[in-house]
Amino acid sequence: MVTVLVLMTIGIFLGRFLGRIPDLLKVVEKLISYAIFLLLFLLGISVGVNKTIIDNLDKIGMKAVSITFGAVAGSVLVLWVLYKTLFSTDTKEGQDEK
Repeated sequence: MVTVLVLMTIGIFLGRFLGRIPDLLKVVEKLISYAIFLLLFLLGISVGVNKTIIDNLDKIGMKAVSITFGAVAGSVLVLWVLYKTLFSTDTKEGQDEK
């Protein structure tokens, strides 16, 4: 955990000083994308090697789909309520709009 915090702190300071170089930001964004692709690939390998996960993939998959559906539906519902509450443009009759 300490290693993660130290690396993050160093990255913040480097980003603060080197962030003034616009071309560097483009390179960093590409490197981040490649790093994420590599991590996903390695995660796929570790899942493929794990016999327990492969044998129970149908059960795990259904749970993952239902959790994902619930999370998306809940997020949409909360955002809809917030939108209606915070950004309502309805005005009462007889009042001037400002």
